[in-house]
Parts: sequence; C-alpha cells; structure tokens
Amino acid sequence: MTLLDIMRTSPVIPVIAIDNLDHAVPLAKALVAGGIRVLEVTLRTEHGLPAIRAMAEQVPGAIVGVGTLTQPEEFRAAREAGAVFGVSPGLTPSLIEAAKTSGLPLLPGVMSPSEVMAAREAGFRQLKLFPAVPAGGVGMLNAIAGPLPDVTFCPTGGISQETAAKFLECKNVACVGGSWLTPKEALKNGDWQMITELAAAASGLRK
Repeated sequence: MTLLDIMRTSPVIPVIAIDNLDHAVPLAKALVAGGIRVLEVTLRTEHGLPAIRAMAEQVPGAIVGVGTLTQPEEFRAAREAGAVFGVSPGLTPSLIEAAKTSGLPLLPGVMSPSEVMAAREAGFRQLKLFPAVPAGGVGMLNAIAGPLPDVTFCPTGGISQETAAKFLECKNVACVGGSWLTPKEALKNGDWQMITELAAAASGLRK
C-alpha cells in the first residue's frame, strides 16, 4: 500500500499513546472491530515500540504506523518493530534523509503554506497539518487547495468527533487524526466495547 492508500483506508487515524503495554493488543483489536484499521502509535511513552510490535504481530487487519518521529534513528527501529508508515510533528533535513534511507513512508507535519511548499519540494505530497486547529483548520485547508492542489492532508490536533466531518469535507483531506477514539478512562477500565463503539462511529465519517 502507498501512503495515500493507507490514508484513504479509514476516515480517522487514532493517535495512540500506550501507558500500559498490556493494553496494546486489546485496544488495537477493539479499534479494528469498529472498522478503524490504521493505527498511529506514538513514541511519547516508553511502550511505543513494543506496542507497535505487539499490534503488528497479533492483530490481523491492523495497519500499524509510528507517530511522533523526531529523531533519525527512530525510523529504522520503528520499521523493525513492524510499523509500515511514520508520522512526524514537523520536517527537518535529517528526517527527510532518514525517511529515504529507512524506506519508511513518512507523513510529515506542516503548519504554514511555506512549510507545505518546502515539504512538497522535498518530495512529499501527503502531509499532516499540525496542529490543525491553531494552524487555521478548515479555512486553511480550503485556502491552500487552490495554489497547491496536488497535496493531500491528514489534519491532526484539536479535532473532535463533532468537528471531524467538516474537515473530511475538504477536497484535499483524505483522513483526520484524533485521540478521542482512545479516552484515558476507557483504557484504564479496559472498556474495549466503548472503544469499538467510538471506532464504529468514526468509521462512518466518510465524505
């Protein structure tokens, strides 16, 4: 699958921070059961890489990616753990090189038209608008679609179940990223049914 194929698989990519490794597999199974197959597991906690490995090995149908890539050495480690795509909050020369040498498809974060143009110049056509709401949200996406029509976005940051549909209506948006699919209380209580229900609602947010 190309990165664009992955982005178009589910309307929402959950942004997942694993605080308890035992939650990784049941969480991923609950999301997939609700129709959300593309999962972004962030490196914000020490359990990020082990969680990616567990999900990739034990959850059929899951398309597991790595989030919060900020250091070049993280690319190869994530790929070896089983990640099939990467997401970064921004883009630097060293991350561009790491994406090329590791072979891990990267969805880099951008916030302004100049950053979009710089990423495009570096060969990236699929980008994460981050943080989406502070960056201008739907208005920014619609405005940038005219001069840069060949770029497709996954806006992330400040998006909720209530506002996601508006973002998905933008012609240059393939999916959105959000953390509302994995509420902390549900994880703490092992309420996987609630997460499946949230995933099912999110999977219905088609354009």
